[in-house]
Amino acid sequence: MSSIATKTYEPVAPKQVAFLGLGVMGFPMAGHLAKAGHAVTVYNRTPAKAQAWVAEFGGVAQATPRAAATGADIVFSCVGNDDDLRSITGGADGAFAGMAPGAVFVDHTTASAGVARELYAAAKSLGLAFVDAPVSGGQAGAQNGMLTVMCGGDTKAFNTVQPLGMAFARAFTLMGRSGAGQLTKMVNQICIAGLVQGLAEAIAFGQKAGLDMNQVLDVIGKGAAQSWQLDNRGKTMVAGQFDFGFAVDWMRKDLGLVLDEAQRNGSRLPVTALVDQFYADVQAMGGNRLDTSSLIKRLQ
Repeated sequence: MSSIATKTYEPVAPKQVAFLGLGVMGFPMAGHLAKAGHAVTVYNRTPAKAQAWVAEFGGVAQATPRAAATGADIVFSCVGNDDDLRSITGGADGAFAGMAPGAVFVDHTTASAGVARELYAAAKSLGLAFVDAPVSGGQAGAQNGMLTVMCGGDTKAFNTVQPLGMAFARAFTLMGRSGAGQLTKMVNQICIAGLVQGLAEAIAFGQKAGLDMNQVLDVIGKGAAQSWQLDNRGKTMVAGQFDFGFAVDWMRKDLGLVLDEAQRNGSRLPVTALVDQFYADVQAMGGNRLDTSSLIKRLQ
């Protein structure tokens, strides 16, 4: 069975592309590019994952980011953090060394705005373009080709990559200059942190009050309390199910980026900082790889 859902793809002229990083997000995202008709070369730090991708979708696997990026019009990436991103772009084996002038590097990692600006400048000095393009929608969004992508960079580069990116997205939007995509993702994570904590407290309160929480969620979900988190995680939180892909460890990494940026720009984020510490409690309970909705465990 394919790891991606069936999707109707808009007609786009086939391109030679590369995809670096085949984790729970990158694997299906690269799959949608292949299904949309593009010639995809992949690289993954663990070669077996790249070979598994080729077995499912075709294309070619290469042993280094440079080899994967050679000849590509557009290079996509989705890795873990700032250091991972630097490791696949720079150096003799990095993607930048293999890309021809005029090619575009699109990074879907949730990383810092600082590294986005750093790599934008490095790419520009080589005659390349760099777009920071973090995503929201989780593993299900990647598999269904329904991610929301928020981009920072130059308009020309964005216009080049946006039609291809729609293979795995429902929205692919330029938010501003380099770094603006990452900053928008930080706003997204601030919202999610507060929403999940509020939902966790509400469900725990309702359970202690003896209410049928599935019925409660059905009712309040038709009113002002409705949210994506309530619709998609409320009943699974009631059921104690926390295996939906976006792990607590990843959320803490993201919130660390948020809090670092807030120190730089002078924002006050008291609720976000508190929820970050609540996630630390979940980690201390052994919940590192549980879904972010596992916040409720510390209330039960």
